[in-house]
Amino acid sequence: MTKILIVKTSSLGDVVHMLPAIYDLVYTDKTSLSQSNQALQIDWVVEEAFQEVPNWSPYIHQVIPIAIRRWRKSLFALKTWQEIRQFKHDLRAVQYDYVIDSQGLLKSALVASWAKTVNSSLWGYNKNSIREPLASRFYTHKIQVSRQQHAIQRNRLLMAKVFNYRLDNKPLNYGIIEQAKTLSKASNSTNSAVLNLKNKPYIIALHGTSKVEKEWPIHAWLALLQQMQKDGFTVVFPWGNADEKQRVEYLISQANNAIMLPRCCLSELLSIIFHAKAVIGMDTGLMHIAAALNKQGLALYPVTEVKLTGVLTGSDYNRIKNIAGAACEDIDAVIYKMRQLLAK
Repeated sequence: MTKILIVKTSSLGDVVHMLPAIYDLVYTDKTSLSQSNQALQIDWVVEEAFQEVPNWSPYIHQVIPIAIRRWRKSLFALKTWQEIRQFKHDLRAVQYDYVIDSQGLLKSALVASWAKTVNSSLWGYNKNSIREPLASRFYTHKIQVSRQQHAIQRNRLLMAKVFNYRLDNKPLNYGIIEQAKTLSKASNSTNSAVLNLKNKPYIIALHGTSKVEKEWPIHAWLALLQQMQKDGFTVVFPWGNADEKQRVEYLISQANNAIMLPRCCLSELLSIIFHAKAVIGMDTGLMHIAAALNKQGLALYPVTEVKLTGVLTGSDYNRIKNIAGAACEDIDAVIYKMRQLLAK
């Protein structure tokens, strides 16, 4: 048994980006490590809010949640330090053959250094390959990967170099579609949450994002709703905070074909996205979940550089079209592209 610890803590999109590298490792035929799934034990340290995501992969043995974001809010509280001590104790319960920090930040490198390893086998990017070069000082093995590569490819290359196999144009696969099917069949609560939408053609609109400048204007969503109603589609809106909920409440007050979901966990959203006819959304982690499910749709990137973090679907890289910069402002053109996808 080869025991591997992955440290990729956040954010949601970054965690999803790591899934193809796990799939590569398990299924590559270029390394003896993967000749049998039973030969690998892969554990994963991840922020508690995103711990569902690694669990979607059938190749992950144990998910180890960490609460860095919550701890920062009460760093001097006794309870925080008790939780940190307990986390370190739990982390060191297993001795790993490989500890791999694919995050490349000081916080993730520190966490990786807490793990118990065989011969101090701590792997990560070298100082020229990451945003926080000091993090590389924690690693005993430093890997060079260009920062000009897409984030998904960087993860895949890192793993390939650690375990000495070649990608050789290996197809991109997140490895979670079967789990999405299983969750969809098993989750009756999810079905009721979407008001039995399986019997209707619907698209899901991922309108929420981390910054105001990344958002699509409200009149654009109204224009989309109007056209989708003419075309016979319901538009489903999830939400994650008060501002997003308020936006959706306004939209459903203006359109008969808009539905606001109740507050959903990530696994419920996985099922809802899985059954959608298509997806349209902003620069958000949920769009990368849609990509992992190989959905068709549009990803709108008003300010983010698509080359490095744009949405990539599985076997067909073009099922979700990335629309960047000023092109997002041409609302009629965006809606036309959405209609083209839905007509296929």
